[in-house]
Amino acid sequence: MSVSHAPIAVVGAGPAGLMAAETIARAGLHVDVYDAMPSPGRKLLIAGRGGLNLTHSEPPETFVTRYGARQRDVGRWLARFGPAEVRAWAEGLGIETFVGSSGRVFPVGMKAASLLRAWLRRLEMLGVRLYPRHRWLGWDVEDALRFETPQGELRLRPPALVLALGGGSRPELGSDAAWVEILRARGIAVAPLKPANCGFEAAWNEAFRRKFAGAPLKTVALRLPWTGFHRRGECVVTEYGLEGSLIYAASAHIRERIEVQGQAVLHFDLLPDTPPEKLRARLASGRGKRSFSEYLRRRAGLRGVKAGLAREVLPVEMRQDPTGLAAALKSLPVTVLRPRPLAEAISTAGGLRLEALTETLMLREMPGVFCAGEMLDWEAPTGGYLLTACLASGVAAGEGVLQWLERGVLALGALGGNS
Repeated sequence: MSVSHAPIAVVGAGPAGLMAAETIARAGLHVDVYDAMPSPGRKLLIAGRGGLNLTHSEPPETFVTRYGARQRDVGRWLARFGPAEVRAWAEGLGIETFVGSSGRVFPVGMKAASLLRAWLRRLEMLGVRLYPRHRWLGWDVEDALRFETPQGELRLRPPALVLALGGGSRPELGSDAAWVEILRARGIAVAPLKPANCGFEAAWNEAFRRKFAGAPLKTVALRLPWTGFHRRGECVVTEYGLEGSLIYAASAHIRERIEVQGQAVLHFDLLPDTPPEKLRARLASGRGKRSFSEYLRRRAGLRGVKAGLAREVLPVEMRQDPTGLAAALKSLPVTVLRPRPLAEAISTAGGLRLEALTETLMLREMPGVFCAGEMLDWEAPTGGYLLTACLASGVAAGEGVLQWLERGVLALGALGGNS
């Protein structure tokens, strides 16, 4: 089978891959983007279905802390292309942005489709070519890229390669993690993929599950006593356990606790606007002949899923003790047992270890091969942090390609000058 000598190749048409392609093409170089799916940006479109959260408006020194143990590495990408640059980039596409009440940044109109269409038009004007239904199979024995296509297998030998293949969440949208074994076979270190920004399972009794599955827990505060995490927000009781923005924000801590302890006990303040002493005074008269639900409704103002959750997790003797009950409603212990499967998660933890890459995101063991996006070993909560870092890593990888090619040209020039 013949091997085609091709333009620079980007494999993966998600945000990181498309941004790498744009960065390279802006330098006047030819770029081809290959993707296994029939159309680009599928996960971006799904993520933006309820309103595309582009980035966050908080100060840069706070923003970078959202990346946990990897904040130093991700911080290098953000120094080049951070929240301000994301907004300027979107507005350069003709997409105005605004800051919501939570500090999150959205495009006016909220939808991802218009942004993606404008982006694809720009890439086309820059000469970037997109090849859908081209599934990357790795390398052959001569290090040519292999693709499965509708026309049969294709082999290419580009001057540089960017891999932006996503993690392992939502595989139906293209991120199926098939790249993990391909890279491991090459001796590249890959941390196990784990669910991030995911729901967690709890052992609800059948009556609670049947009555409250799908009910939102609004105006609560979540505290994780083994960390400093303490945040107000909302989440959802599901048939299997808990999910939603407040749970996603804490998911890394919860997952790690389960890995060590076999379970995690979350503490919910069901009445964050009510001071403890005020709640104790309200409950001091005791239940009397009232049902527990009526007692909570009349004396504490709790009803619906909040009252149901208290009844679900508190032992009978606690319900009879006004002082203990007041304390429990301000720190209700809810045990979760395991995260939901990776395929259901919003994003992925683990991946290609950053130690296997140079600061320009080139594989140390494979010169000329760069990597970007969610396939790298970092994670972040929802709120614009995921998309911003994916875009920033695409810029970093694209600029890494340009620097590497420039060094190659300079080296060839030096050799020619000495001949």
